Amino acid sequence: MNNREHWESVYSRKAATEVSWYQAEAERSLDLIRRTTPDRAAPIIDVGGGASTLVDSLLDSGYRAITVLDLAPAALAVARQRLGDRATDVHWIADDVLTATLPNGGFALWHDRAVFHFLTGARDRARYVAQVRRAVRPGGHVVVATFADDGPTRCSGLEVVRYTPDSMHAEFGAAFRLLDSMREEHHTPAGTTQEFVYCLCRVEAGARRSQ
Repeated sequence: MNNREHWESVYSRKAATEVSWYQAEAERSLDLIRRTTPDRAAPIIDVGGGASTLVDSLLDSGYRAITVLDLAPAALAVARQRLGDRATDVHWIADDVLTATLPNGGFALWHDRAVFHFLTGARDRARYVAQVRRAVRPGGHVVVATFADDGPTRCSGLEVVRYTPDSMHAEFGAAFRLLDSMREEHHTPAGTTQEFVYCLCRVEAGARRSQ
């Protein structure tokens, strides 16, 4: 089973409100986006957004240039159905973040909650970072949340990599300035808790983007 089949299977077996990463409201993410990207016309991409409610909150807050990318079309379908007519105000991409064609410098903010920690291979992490460097304009911001160093070692049957703020920033390198980091105790629908770490970075103005 490849990655797409795995995540399609997850959403065929569970409701979006039952998966362990579900948040009724993505408060921490929304706060960071509002803080760093006050311009409601600024282009934002939510990587691995799937069925997340973050897109609802962004629309409610007046953001008008939102892209949601996810590997699983079934997850995107959940969000589109939930949004109804408002789904036409969002650009939806069903693709792998490592290989998706994204516009060079096309985004002011890149958001990812719980995709990066599934990249257990160094080559895949390097490809991910290269995508961020291409897609986020200099001076733009990157919000990435993963399991913390004392968080779970597996999720949805897959191994993950856990991070501290310093170890996550080391993966991204000097082209990204670490502005802030914070922990979050996530309460899953099953009643367990998971420790997350959020890192907020700014893409340095002198960073060179791969073409």
